[in-house]
Formats: sequence, C-alpha cells, structure tokens
Amino acid sequence: MSPESQGQNEHYLSVFRRTFRTWRGNRPFWAGLFTMLGGVPIAYFPYANMHLGNVTLAMSTTAGAGSLIIGVLLITLGLTMWFHHIVRVFAGVASILLALISIPVANIGGFLIGFLFAMIGGALSVSWVPGEPKAYEAGPAAGAPGEEAPESISFAKDEQAPVHPEAALHGMGVPEQQSAHYDTTVEADGGRHRAG
Repeated sequence: MSPESQGQNEHYLSVFRRTFRTWRGNRPFWAGLFTMLGGVPIAYFPYANMHLGNVTLAMSTTAGAGSLIIGVLLITLGLTMWFHHIVRVFAGVASILLALISIPVANIGGFLIGFLFAMIGGALSVSWVPGEPKAYEAGPAAGAPGEEAPESISFAKDEQAPVHPEAALHGMGVPEQQSAHYDTTVEADGGRHRAG
C-alpha cells in the first residue's frame, strides 16, 4: 500500500469514529447495549446443553418458551432504546420488570447474568436525559483582537437604559447598564446640568 491510501483509510476511520460518537451521544447507547446483553443469556440458557466430560447437562425447563419471550423482548427493548429513544423511560421500566420476572421463569434470570445486565440497562435508560446544546453567544467577544471597543452611551433623564436581550425574552426589565455616564458642571447659580 502507498502512504496516501493509509492516510485515506485513517481519514475514513476517524470520520466513522466521530460520526459514531455523535450518534452514540444522542441516545441511551449503554442502556440499550446492557439490555440486549441481558436478553441473550436469559433466552439462551434454557435451550443450551452443557457438556462436562461424558455427561450432558440439559438446562431446559418447563418455562423455556417464557425464557425465550423474555430474552427476545429484552433485545427488542434494547434496540428500541437505540433507534427510538423518545420512549426510553417506557423501555427502561419494561426492561426492569422483565428482568424481575426472569428470576422465577428463566433459570434465576439467566444465572443472574442476564438479570443484572437487564436491570442496569433499564436503570440507565430511565435516568438518561438528552444534553442541552451549548448557548450561542451573539456578537463578538469584548476585547477581541481587531474589534473596536463599544462607545459609552449617555441617556437623557426620561430615557430608559436598554434591556438585555435575554432578560427581555423572559419578561424581566433588567437594564443592560445600571448607570448612565453623566458629565456635570456647576453653574453660576449653583445648579447642575448635563453636558451633551
């Protein structure tokens, strides 16, 4: 391979990694993964045969169909957490309930392995909340290089100071500047006036 092709492969891998990280961050990824991992042993163990030397142990029980249904439902709920995360709270509660039901039905919840994974996945799904986007700051930062400093504003007595935009959105009348800049001089009659 040439060095160029290795660079292209690294580029595609980094793009895939960033895309996957963004996709994973917008949904309860670990909750879905743990829930699906919990469904596999619950559905598998009742139909598995363990071989210990010449002895074959069949772990199938009378509730083998119930174990299969619980395992398939847990895997489906895990996929639901990934691809339809609007119903994450419902999927989490259903995963916890199915994990509890699997204890008497499916070989002690898949020998407690599936039970623990499904409980952790359900709890993570219920507690997951999408992150809020960072606040966008409108306008240049004060003191940025190449930017001029804003001029000071003077107000007449009956004018009101401008209201900060965020405060106006929330209905609060908080002025952007608390005090106006006044130049005062003493006149001959002892009064004061504002220089324009």
